[in-house]
Amino acid sequence: MAEVVLGTQWGDEGKGKLVDILCEDIDVCCRCQGGNNAGHTIVADGKKFDFHMLPSGLVNPKCENLIGSGVVVHIPSFFAELQKLEDQGLDCKGRLFISSRAQLVFDVHQRVDKLREAELSGNKKSIGTTGKGIGPAYSTKVSRSGIRVHHLVSDEPGAWEDFVTRYTRLVKTRLRRYGEFESDIDKEIARYKVLREKVKPFVVDSVPFMHNALVNKKKILIEGANALMLDIDFGTYPYVTSSNTGIGGVLTGLGIPPQAISSIYGVTKAYTTRVGAGPFPSEQLNEIGDKLQSIGHEVGVTTGRKRRCGWMDLVVLKYSTWINGYTYLNITKLDVLDTFKEVKAAVSYSHKGKVLESFPEDLRVLGDVEVKYQTFPGWEEDITKVTSYEDLPANAKTYLQFIEDFVGVPIKYVGTGPARESMLEKK
Repeated sequence: MAEVVLGTQWGDEGKGKLVDILCEDIDVCCRCQGGNNAGHTIVADGKKFDFHMLPSGLVNPKCENLIGSGVVVHIPSFFAELQKLEDQGLDCKGRLFISSRAQLVFDVHQRVDKLREAELSGNKKSIGTTGKGIGPAYSTKVSRSGIRVHHLVSDEPGAWEDFVTRYTRLVKTRLRRYGEFESDIDKEIARYKVLREKVKPFVVDSVPFMHNALVNKKKILIEGANALMLDIDFGTYPYVTSSNTGIGGVLTGLGIPPQAISSIYGVTKAYTTRVGAGPFPSEQLNEIGDKLQSIGHEVGVTTGRKRRCGWMDLVVLKYSTWINGYTYLNITKLDVLDTFKEVKAAVSYSHKGKVLESFPEDLRVLGDVEVKYQTFPGWEEDITKVTSYEDLPANAKTYLQFIEDFVGVPIKYVGTGPARESMLEKK
């Protein structure tokens, strides 16, 4: 059976640490969507590991790791990230695999990503992407002009020539759309002829890979990238990523049936952050937001951008729960709130005097809502040394209990610091 870890907000909730903890007893760890626009930081054995495209399960030496069909893969970045992890002492040999059906991201996609952002910013409508080419790669996938891993590595007669034709057509189409930009087709083809041989040992047909893992009752952990509020269908469109970041993306990105999933963990910060543009109702554009940003070290792992910060938004969390059906919640970074005299949580939105039933799809409405907050007394003490949930300050437990009751999902883990050991399990 498979357990799933998903972000409930706008990403950056600290999913990697929960994945790391759960991976201690896991046979297979999978990524199902996104690309190297994701960012997970894991602290293990005193070392900090940054993951972008590769599954976090690599920190467990006994765990196999799969990049699923729903992921878009930039092969040079794949090897750069792998090299960095191995330089830090992780032995990844024979434990890392890429689905043959995964789509490839090329440098031309990254170039187009930045051109598209520049084009949009001229109209003051930029999305705030990472510039990693993820959106353009998904665009070519959907338009059926994309190139998959198997197109690159196939040894069938004429396969390499077919790859060359597909790649050349891909670049020339983008040149017609965006005009002349730096792109050496022959140089890139030569580059990928070398990468073709280098990546072959990592490539598997992920459908039988996952089926055999399930049939053989292997313990599987699936980590989602980004989070529900960046979902292409259910997030704050168009300020979203280019894939389904919810539970639906898990099924389509790995090719597994829904009954294979036993538990879904929703990871949420004890407050709310987001990177990029778009309305953010509980954002605090004041000293509170600055304090959250500073204490929480809220800087993107992948982008280096400062994150926007605000109070916990329970409207978002409940909406996210309705879609993903979380079995348990993991509240992270509770310790960031240690010095606050009072703590707030958004409990409803109103628009033009009417309380909204749920999170609105219309950003005009979302950008104009009035937020109702529930205020809680702070605990004003250091919880980073607390070793059990029961020993948390009473005010902290009151805050957590309110979240649990409001959303209707039990809290199983609470993060009180960056280290692997700083995770309290609620019995």
